Amino acid sequence: MTSVHKGPLAPLSPVLLAGIVAGPLPHKALQPLLNLAIKQMHTLHPDVFERMTSVNSPRFLIDPVDLPFSFIMDTHPDCPSLEIIQDFQNEEELYVQANVRGPLVLLIALLEGKIDGDALFFSRDLIVEGDTEAVLALRNAVDGADINVHNDLLSLFGPLGKPADAIAQLAGKVFNRFAKDLDRVSQATLAPLQRKCDAQAHTIAELEETVASLKKQVRRRAGKTA
Repeated sequence: MTSVHKGPLAPLSPVLLAGIVAGPLPHKALQPLLNLAIKQMHTLHPDVFERMTSVNSPRFLIDPVDLPFSFIMDTHPDCPSLEIIQDFQNEEELYVQANVRGPLVLLIALLEGKIDGDALFFSRDLIVEGDTEAVLALRNAVDGADINVHNDLLSLFGPLGKPADAIAQLAGKVFNRFAKDLDRVSQATLAPLQRKCDAQAHTIAELEETVASLKKQVRRRAGKTA
């Protein structure tokens, strides 16, 4: 977990709740799975890493803001790596060229080229820091790679891919249903606060008009008495 929050606010989502539950667990237990995932990506999409040599194969801090840990991705063309990290104090000691922060679902969609990274950046749903040339090179590399995280990971299961796919499909439906329910809860919770903010904004606007009117009256009277 990053010691200082620097990314966009984490949305209320199943990923956020899962991250809270997983917080006390040893995150390094996920490292073997990450090793398999990056090896699979290297095998299926070697061109992604070859293209990154044009910007000296940078390292990236990938920070899902709704999880209690982050990742360091090294884009070395021969031996790329994806390392899980947490509780780091000084990002300079991570020796990364750029940071990419956002909700996990958006980061995966960005990796698969399903959403517009520029739109996410301007909406502040995605925060990019550091070497922008390296980030642009990564975006261009994955855009043309036809990455599908679901299918790429399923291929790791070999003959068990079909039953694993059925389980993943069921989990996906449960996830989407849960995400919709949480969105409704979030909207119901925030609605009263939003109405209060709107009322305060209206009051402030009226006060500003009153003050502006009073200033005009003062200037007129000052002009008449001059």
